[in-house]
Amino acid sequence: MALMITDECINCDVCEPACPNEAIYQGEEIYEIDPDKCTECVGHYDKPQCQQVCPIDCIPLDPDRVETKEQLRNKYYQLTATK
Repeated sequence: MALMITDECINCDVCEPACPNEAIYQGEEIYEIDPDKCTECVGHYDKPQCQQVCPIDCIPLDPDRVETKEQLRNKYYQLTATK
């Protein structure tokens, strides 16, 4: 699954630089996550870094973007192969 940021976000700016895939960006009102770039940090870290640094716990799994660890790892390989 990709992660998502809920409307509880307080725009504290800590999640964006923590994302190794640059999947987090400032939306119109709150930060948002590009699901095509989110690998839940698979390939980089053991746990999603945005969830680790978020002070209000507003970054849950996106139920509309169900992905296996294998799919997330394949996405990681695709994203890092182009860099």
